[in-house]
Amino acid sequence: LKPNIITYNALISACEKGAQWEKALQLFDELQERGLEPTLITYSALISSCEKGGQWAKALELFEELQRRGLEPDVITYSAVISACEAG
Repeated sequence: LKPNIITYNALISACEKGAQWEKALQLFDELQERGLEPTLITYSALISSCEKGGQWAKALELFEELQRRGLEPDVITYSAVISACEAG
């Protein structure tokens, strides 16, 4: 079985809950190397993971990236970004 975007989203979310922001970023790179397109769920989980790891600048960078990709942030994404700003 090959992992799909849902699998990666679940893994990144697990990294968020386990305070493993570096692993979450590795998974993000890996999914793109496999030709998968990150979704808003991917970015929201990744931003939250960075926020929980104290990586507020990276969280903001990811927020800008998702917008460049044409994704529309939702309340979950905005909440994660606001939390990252509070931490920074």
